[in-house]
Amino acid sequence: AIADGKRTAIVATAGTEQNGPHMVLGKHKFIIRHASDLIARELGNALVAPVITYVPEGGIDPPSGHMRYAGSITLPNVYFMKILEYAARSLKVHGFTDIVFIGDSGGNQRGMSEVAGALNEEWRDGSTRVHFVPEYYSGNGIREWLQSQGHDRETIGGHAGISDTSQLLAVASEHIRLEKRAKGGGFDGSGVSGDPTLASVEYGKKGIQLKVDTAVREIQKRIAARAKN
Repeated sequence: AIADGKRTAIVATAGTEQNGPHMVLGKHKFIIRHASDLIARELGNALVAPVITYVPEGGIDPPSGHMRYAGSITLPNVYFMKILEYAARSLKVHGFTDIVFIGDSGGNQRGMSEVAGALNEEWRDGSTRVHFVPEYYSGNGIREWLQSQGHDRETIGGHAGISDTSQLLAVASEHIRLEKRAKGGGFDGSGVSGDPTLASVEYGKKGIQLKVDTAVREIQKRIAARAKN
């Protein structure tokens, strides 16, 4: 594949975290694996590395972030960064010239940014670059689109609500217990924010397409900028 021109590698990071009674812990893995495949096909010259599923989810002692809820598995950022670093170094050895970091969870973003910056500085005289694309996660327009459909911020929520549940419904509905969906997860401490009962396959397809379109546009922009330098 590399000999045939596949010179871009996508390194996708997911997460293992609580998602309430209605959704599996590995939600991000299924969503980003599907999205990465679509991104690679759209780019035309890309392959997808195995998804990294253990990422920073909060502290251990005392528990913080997602680690306040049963089911989450965390990895300190320093070790997460080492996994990213050596994934990128490995891909460089094999001949990839553009290595893309995208993440489906908030705790992943800082580590990806720092590793990309450090490797690009180290490799500044070479032909390989690492492209961190935060827009896949934070600049994709999903929240704004849901608001345009009549949902307010509280209903949309921030975790395991309409957006997350809809995306998983669209790509792996077998990992959702429809009858367990409830606003706020149905009880205090569920770890759910928002109202997953309003999720739909149609919303999920739209959300993933927004992510894919945003990522493809940003990746192409970064690769074109590198080519000019």
